[in-house]
Amino acid sequence: MTTIILLITTIIALVISLFKDKEKTIGTMKQARGMMGSMISDIVGVLLLIGLILAIIPPDKIESMIGSGSNFLATIVSAFVGTITLIPAFVAFPLIGSLKSNGAGIMTLTAFLTTLTMVGFVTLPLEKETFGKEFAIKRNVLSFVFALIIAVVVGGIIK
Repeated sequence: MTTIILLITTIIALVISLFKDKEKTIGTMKQARGMMGSMISDIVGVLLLIGLILAIIPPDKIESMIGSGSNFLATIVSAFVGTITLIPAFVAFPLIGSLKSNGAGIMTLTAFLTTLTMVGFVTLPLEKETFGKEFAIKRNVLSFVFALIIAVVVGGIIK
């Protein structure tokens, strides 16, 4: 439903923009197409790398690595696994449920999920190219640190 609402809103905004300034809208769309064209090889590369990582580290392997216990080591391991893995949300949330069923603690699961969504080891090359090396590395390191802080806080609140 959200996708449909966003699609309809985008179409309405595009039509309004076309009526307001047709030349500027078409120029901007051409510019966006050019930007997308220059990034397509990077995006395909990231998708191939994601597939490779998921083939090397499938969700059931992740489950076996962090699926039992909620000790500090399991939390650190899950944070690193989340950092190097890029799993779509529709796979990650059921995986989290499965890990919870197998005894993983909230702190461990939170570390995994937050690093999975906040830290992008796989996407780092694209991020460095787009935003610059210094920014990309700082953002990922800070995201990793904050993901661990979030995990500890959530683990302390929810037992």
